Amino acid sequence: MTITRAAMASILDYTLLGPEVTTADLQALIDDALSLGVPTICIPPSMMNATKRAQDSGLRIATVAGFPHGKSNPLVKAAEARLAVQYGASEVDVVLDIAAVKAADDNALLAEMVAIREALASPVTLKFIVESAVVDDVALEVATHAARAAGADFIKTSTGFHPAGGATVEAVRVLAGAAQGQIGVKASGGIRTWDQAVAMVEAGATRIGTSNARAILEGAPA
Repeated sequence: MTITRAAMASILDYTLLGPEVTTADLQALIDDALSLGVPTICIPPSMMNATKRAQDSGLRIATVAGFPHGKSNPLVKAAEARLAVQYGASEVDVVLDIAAVKAADDNALLAEMVAIREALASPVTLKFIVESAVVDDVALEVATHAARAAGADFIKTSTGFHPAGGATVEAVRVLAGAAQGQIGVKASGGIRTWDQAVAMVEAGATRIGTSNARAILEGAPA
């Protein structure tokens, strides 16, 4: 598989989610995304009111809900996501109840996912995070099947904040197999180089979340 720099840039979510992110940091992210040709930035929900310049520049704005632990009530996650959309978010990455993911509890997962999907009508892009580093393959498959049934747009590996780690090629391959092309697969967490990003795409990732977009794209072959 040959992946061009432009093709890679087009699937990156340039992410800035740390707890100490400032408005100046956000504006620098916007500048960098525009200069790199990255179409989407992913930012904290509390900073959605500082995204007018990004929206006016044509950037897609993604944010998060239930982040990073996923233990909020699903209705709280839904309200958080809906408020972000009112401020201009076009994509929301929601952390599932990871205990339910680990238990492969499809009923609990489907109930949570449907409540959130109903709050975010199309064309808002909805991604569900499963924290794949702490979940076995069967549970990943169950969560992906539930996401498909609930009308999600993507299943996503990781928050990038769990001490167990982020995306792996193996987890992406399992998610992609369960997704069967019906929903996308977002790999995120610890992806810092061109080679890592390419490996995720080759395993089935259709979106890459990273805070290292510039390093990834500058590592593209000449």
